[in-house]
Amino acid sequence: MSDRSRRRTFSLKQRLLIWLMAPVLVAVPAAGIVLYDVMHDTAISWLDQALGDTALAVASLLRERDGAVFVDVSGPTDRALRFDRTDRIYYLVLDPTGEVLFGDAQLARLQLPRRKPNEWFFTLATLNGESLRAAALGATCGRSVCQILVAETLNKRDALQRQLAVVVMLLIGGMAILLAGAGWWATYRGLRPLARLSAELEQRDLARLEPLQPDVPAELRPLIAAFNRLFERLRRASSAQQDFLANAAHQLRTPLTSLRTEIDLALLEPHDPQMEPVLKRLQGSVDRSARLATQMLSIARAEAEPGGREQPLDLRDIAAQVAEDWVPRALQSGADIEFELESAPALGQGFLLRELLANVLHNALNYAGPAPRITVRTGCDDAWSRMEVEDNGPGIPPQERERALRRFERGSESKGTGSGLGLAIALDIAQRHRGRLELLDAASGSGLRVRLSVPRTSADGAN
Repeated sequence: MSDRSRRRTFSLKQRLLIWLMAPVLVAVPAAGIVLYDVMHDTAISWLDQALGDTALAVASLLRERDGAVFVDVSGPTDRALRFDRTDRIYYLVLDPTGEVLFGDAQLARLQLPRRKPNEWFFTLATLNGESLRAAALGATCGRSVCQILVAETLNKRDALQRQLAVVVMLLIGGMAILLAGAGWWATYRGLRPLARLSAELEQRDLARLEPLQPDVPAELRPLIAAFNRLFERLRRASSAQQDFLANAAHQLRTPLTSLRTEIDLALLEPHDPQMEPVLKRLQGSVDRSARLATQMLSIARAEAEPGGREQPLDLRDIAAQVAEDWVPRALQSGADIEFELESAPALGQGFLLRELLANVLHNALNYAGPAPRITVRTGCDDAWSRMEVEDNGPGIPPQERERALRRFERGSESKGTGSGLGLAIALDIAQRHRGRLELLDAASGSGLRVRLSVPRTSADGAN
């Protein structure tokens, strides 16, 4: 197997979905990252602003008396500055020389850079194994600049980041699902004309070669035009083939009938006994040729109306009608023919089914050997109506049965004369009735059982 045949091929719908989803798979995560960064930076700036407000509140408490700077903080004010439902708040005020004026002295270990008046500095820091968000502010105290340090733990910031991540993931996931669904729906709707065209082409056969309707998008109209041109060529070719077969069959039957009449007259008239075998052989050859012409006419007639004018019928009635013609022939040839007929309602074309049974009976009489016993059965089950012809001849080996259903093919054990068209025509007729033709072993021992199975209809419909 070549590399090209091993390579997986994708349908048009799969290719469109891949090309539609590839940008989504890239754009949606990128949009999620950008959205998360924007929301995170905005939320952090709000929290930093709140932390800065605490630093400004502390700066507003700076006082100067007699040239000395102090922080006017009462107990309630200290508790108010440190109040937070989630995090712990620390603050520290350093005088211009860097000495502690008031607050949490351990914040001095952060060694934050000194700020000018009204200049801010925000950073992440670690103190005593605890992660903090710290802010430094330069505040005017007298004629110098004091440093105000404020810090808080990261509990609400971490919770906010987790909430933002969940919100962004849900939002982006929903957007991805929505875009994927929209892409699938757009692809499905866009390819519906192709699906309808495929279904229409699937139902076409030689009996339905009328032009396709152009109710399709503009992109498909050249394809529709190409199909219509192909249908026109097929229609002309099919008509020419059917005319040839029908004309050939008709042209053959007239001289063959005249020749058979002359041979029959020759056998009735006084003649040299040595000519008897010659005339018998000529008679057999003419009969085979006439049978071949009849089969060719049957092929032309079957192909002229594939699947057309089906009517409710009963396979039992088909067998009874064929029996009127074939029972005398069977008795004349020394065959024993039996009928086991039960109702078998079906939908089909009666003349084609009669031709099928006639071909199978002809094969049975021709190949079953001397003193053949032939049984014709009809019946049905829940899903199928069946018609069988069983003989006691040599049969066809299982490995050759598929080949025996082809045109101009015969089994290796066949001793009779024939053209190899009978079973092939029967198979064509069975397929035109959405059924199947099976070659089976005879139920009573050696021989062949040919079974036709077609979809069953209700008994009322058959009647």
